[in-house]
Amino acid sequence: MKRFKIITLIISILLLPYVAAAQNISDYLILQDIGPCKLSTPVKYLPGEPPTGGPRVDDSSGVLKSADHFPDHTDRSYEVMYLGGGVNPSPKVEVTQHAGGDSDRWLLHEIEDSFRSSKIERLGLLIKGSRVVEINGNKIIARTGYRWVSNNVVVDISYTDLDGNKSEPLEIVQAYLAKFPSTITATDAVFKSNDYNVKWIKDEMDRRLWLCDKWNAQYQAGQAKQKDLIDELADNMEDFLNYQQKYYGVTADADLEALFNYKQKNDLVSIQTKLTEYKTWWNANKTKAITLP
Repeated sequence: MKRFKIITLIISILLLPYVAAAQNISDYLILQDIGPCKLSTPVKYLPGEPPTGGPRVDDSSGVLKSADHFPDHTDRSYEVMYLGGGVNPSPKVEVTQHAGGDSDRWLLHEIEDSFRSSKIERLGLLIKGSRVVEINGNKIIARTGYRWVSNNVVVDISYTDLDGNKSEPLEIVQAYLAKFPSTITATDAVFKSNDYNVKWIKDEMDRRLWLCDKWNAQYQAGQAKQKDLIDELADNMEDFLNYQQKYYGVTADADLEALFNYKQKNDLVSIQTKLTEYKTWWNANKTKAITLP
């Protein structure tokens, strides 16, 4: 009997995060119908089961993950779908609670990532249709959906409209803005301005080298494998080189090939030597003017 109680206690302790998640999910999601859209049910309280609930627990969850958000903490993403019909779409809402850490500084920068082109000819520039809209005094970024930050919470509302005949799910956007007011301050004019976009591009170059330093520190602390370190360093340095070539006119072909070869050979020493070279160059050149196409 005593052994049974101990086992029961251990199981209860292990389940505490999931029980807490079930109790607190309404802190993040609106668990009722909104306007013409019906809450998709049942809402599950287990991780990793979008779009019918949350949280999904990850080193970098949800929309932040695609921007190479650094895993120095554990984020939680909560997802739910509201079912429309007729002219009403079925929006998916994802709310990510950022857990804090040094990467707080990049939150707004990172949520803009998917609104910017990864193609060399328009690298880092806004994708057509990206804009800042203001709803009930809140500024949010929109294109084929809506995204904003509310301090250290990221809200993303997406929906599919293949035929272009769906109405915008504005009631859902308004409901979530009431729950998580946007802390974005840039107007659409500022968002599309030359100065703002130059700053974003330079910040992205800075962030890629910052990510390299963060991965190095994690490796030195015994929290990353050498193979993972090499992959992350090479990938971030390649992104840096693409921006360097595009906006500073520094030919990158030879270095991109060298990085590829170092990565294949697991040559960490040579990769680290190149990283030091790029950081030195960046410190000397990052204040120089660049011209956008």
